[in-house]
Amino acid sequence: MATATKSKSSTSAPKKAASKSTVSPATRPTTNDSMLQKFFSDELKDIYWAEKHLVKTLPKMKKAATSAQLQKAFEEHLQVTKEHVTRLEQVFEILGKKPQAKKCDAMAGITEEGEGIIEDTEKGTATRDVGLVLAAQKVEHYEIATYGGLAQLAATLGYNDISDILQLTLNEEKQADLTLTQIAESSINYKASEETEKN
Repeated sequence: MATATKSKSSTSAPKKAASKSTVSPATRPTTNDSMLQKFFSDELKDIYWAEKHLVKTLPKMKKAATSAQLQKAFEEHLQVTKEHVTRLEQVFEILGKKPQAKKCDAMAGITEEGEGIIEDTEKGTATRDVGLVLAAQKVEHYEIATYGGLAQLAATLGYNDISDILQLTLNEEKQADLTLTQIAESSINYKASEETEKN
């Protein structure tokens, strides 16, 4: 999940996008009814639902976690995810559309799998934390793929300001994935390897 410190190897994040579009009309698409434009809009609705769903899911993951470091990571990423929701609402505003969510079957399935991990592992164990990290990284990888694709589509359609907004979120999702890996490799994977089932 996202932390206050950025990786030294990461590039500097783009400046925060303004609340209004800064791209000149000449760079805008000539048509708003192309198949690609419709596909782009539908995918925005999909990730908007996914982010709002995560706002409800992350507190459950934090509660289920044993590691204080992992709990902190989930809490910090909850705040970042709320910002992602706000950014997507800004994107809808730039497009002149009302924010609308469409159920994301992929995110629904990934989070359902995460709930199953909680049910199948013992409370208070590092093994459960390992499962939570795995579930959270599946979420991050889906979001990385989605935001990467959407940023490219936005640029293709001439929405360079929207592309910048989506790229900012993409960078934060990549950092979140890196943070989860660091947490797993620094402690909980080793602790879990020493745990045995209780009779």
